[in-house]
Amino acid sequence: MSRAETPDPPENAAPEDGAPDDGAPETPDRLRRRASRLLSQLTTQSDRLINEGLARVDARKWHYAVLASLQEYGPGSQATLSRRSGIHRSDMVGVLNELAERDLVERVPDPDDRRRNMITISARGRRHLQHLDEVLDDLHDDLLAPLNPAERDQFTQLLTRLLDHHTRTARTARSAP
Repeated sequence: MSRAETPDPPENAAPEDGAPDDGAPETPDRLRRRASRLLSQLTTQSDRLINEGLARVDARKWHYAVLASLQEYGPGSQATLSRRSGIHRSDMVGVLNELAERDLVERVPDPDDRRRNMITISARGRRHLQHLDEVLDDLHDDLLAPLNPAERDQFTQLLTRLLDHHTRTARTARSAP
């Protein structure tokens, strides 16, 4: 069959990238009512949007997480930054190397323990963080476009409440005998 004779794809076919279109009326209602599925689908869209947007300014979300942590809580060791940002300790070295190569952070030996470094945000890092805040504000406007400002605040509050609950529950389960 020639290209001109190729039939049109059925209306409920997945887009060319192979991702399902959950907005299609063919998606079963019981799937669209599952919060876990909706959160998963939204996470996929959010990650794509944020990662692509940050890549356009030569940044990654882990850069932002480390710089934001340093700005808000001050200097810290690699282990401290790992806990604050949620970046696995084995990945933190690479992230810090990237940030240090760009002069966004500074490493100095810890005066209390010369075997470890203390990481601080540089002046250039503070300016870069401010730029990333602006970039992320625009990306979040795109992500949350269908919601008005009050709905955006409520959505963020609800997500925070859910995450805090499950974080506490997991922490309690880990500390139980």
